[in-house]
Amino acid sequence: MGRDKALLPWRDGTFLSAALRVLQSATELVIVVAGANAPNLEPIADANAAFLVVNRDPQQGQFSSLLVGLQDVLNRGRDAAIVTLVDRPPAEVKTIEQLRAAFLLGDEQTWAVVPDYGGKHGHPIVIGREMIEAFLRAPVNSSAREVEHANQAHIRYVPVNDRLVAANVDTPEDFERLLTGTAS
Repeated sequence: MGRDKALLPWRDGTFLSAALRVLQSATELVIVVAGANAPNLEPIADANAAFLVVNRDPQQGQFSSLLVGLQDVLNRGRDAAIVTLVDRPPAEVKTIEQLRAAFLLGDEQTWAVVPDYGGKHGHPIVIGREMIEAFLRAPVNSSAREVEHANQAHIRYVPVNDRLVAANVDTPEDFERLLTGTAS
């Protein structure tokens, strides 16, 4: 993309600020995991009452940032989280509420709730203590997808009517398609 995707313009701010506003409506606290881009993300996190934690080893990849964030969730005394990526647009508020409600209505066998839009799984995901622990036990060179697949029996896929859950922005062309509403 050539630039920090968290800072791409979206609605009345950026991908990051939009995600923070959406998550604030459904959660008690929001944690942003940053790497070398922490100085650029901190003012946005602060302005949106979010906590910023820094992944001191971001070259380990996205999974290492997930682990830093999940450990912070546990350190703050929480046992569930809504996890999303800031390199894409956030889901709609009603989608997050739908996923959260589905998770809360789940039984002890439901460790995670994942949105499904037209057969594509996306973000955010809602995870409980069991899935948090599964992520934290995984080797740092794992991927979230590997851990999810290893725990498939405990994931509930929830159909949603929100194309943003599956939106992916890897190129300027992807971003343009997203802005024009032609992204799949």
